[in-house]
Amino acid sequence: MSPLRRTPLAWLNLTHDRRRLATSLGGVAFAVLLMFMFNGFKNALYDSQVQLLQLLNADIIITNTQKYNMFVPEAFARRRLYQARAFAGITAAYPLYINNANWKNPETKATRPVRVLAFNPQDPVLLLPDIQAQLDKLREPNTVLIDLKSRPELGSITPGVVTELGERQVRVAGNYSLGTDFASGNGNLVMSDQNYLRFFSNLDPELESRNLGMVDIGLVEVEEGADPDRLARTLSQRLPKDVKVLTKDAFVQQELSYWQDNTNIGFVFTLLTGMAFIVGIILVYQILYTDVADHWAEYATLKAMGYKNIFLLGVVLQEAVILSVLGFIPGFCISVLLYNATANATGLLMQMTVSRALSTLLATFIMCLFSGAIAVRKVQATDPAEVFG
Repeated sequence: MSPLRRTPLAWLNLTHDRRRLATSLGGVAFAVLLMFMFNGFKNALYDSQVQLLQLLNADIIITNTQKYNMFVPEAFARRRLYQARAFAGITAAYPLYINNANWKNPETKATRPVRVLAFNPQDPVLLLPDIQAQLDKLREPNTVLIDLKSRPELGSITPGVVTELGERQVRVAGNYSLGTDFASGNGNLVMSDQNYLRFFSNLDPELESRNLGMVDIGLVEVEEGADPDRLARTLSQRLPKDVKVLTKDAFVQQELSYWQDNTNIGFVFTLLTGMAFIVGIILVYQILYTDVADHWAEYATLKAMGYKNIFLLGVVLQEAVILSVLGFIPGFCISVLLYNATANATGLLMQMTVSRALSTLLATFIMCLFSGAIAVRKVQATDPAEVFG
């Protein structure tokens, strides 16, 4: 039996018909692609929600106690930042102002909502090299930097373009690259705090005017070697209760948890991923069952020669493993291309990480092994005498 055991039966069974092998790999790759895309959209929606928060230059975040996510337009008194600076271990505290306004497409004249981020150009608020390199441009009156990944509905956003923001003339002074999310609408604009006053301090009676005395997000830096968790607890206990104090990691997790717990995003895309997994099981089962049926007589011969069911199961499971690996590769490659295309088209943060690729590979293994275990049951239950009559 030892020479036969060295014969790669699983590989030979799969490769003797190259056309069928290509079709089989296409079926597995399709299931892998579906799982990657559904998981990719779910992760992109979550990742996009927190990408701006992760770029904030802060160890501790201060917000209004009623601000439980970025959608909530609740501000707090700027003097809380001055109070925070007085604590030992705190090196700086910066205000960040956030508002929404309508951007007029310079070509079609249609208006679209955008998110405005404002801060003092002297404060290192956003850790984006493209923004840091253009801070002098923000000091000019009525200028903004606009995200290159903004929705195309905003029209031309090249430097020098003049249009309107909130019915006031504005000039695009430069660009940077970030991405959109649910709160940003069609894109993100960055301006100085002084320009923020020009645009939002004297609004119509129906709209809420803003001033620099009310801050949307406070960014607090701590001394090197200091414990942000301990300082956050101290500030939370000592500052007035109209503000909430969290470490940056806790603040990011709060935003992420809101979208995970209070929306149907996770459930919908997890359900779709599960359906793709089941579709993959059915596809691989049909592939392997067809192969088993075509070689039914050969398998029966092996049983008649004394080979046990465990050996036959091993052959089919080897075929399943080969299909999972060879089918995963094209599915992965196509998914990477589609991730990039989707990110460019939508501005969402579509990331193919090592952990996500490995988890999908594991799911593909399980999918194929489960299908193989089902497909081999018929030949295991077969009596060789029935086959050869």
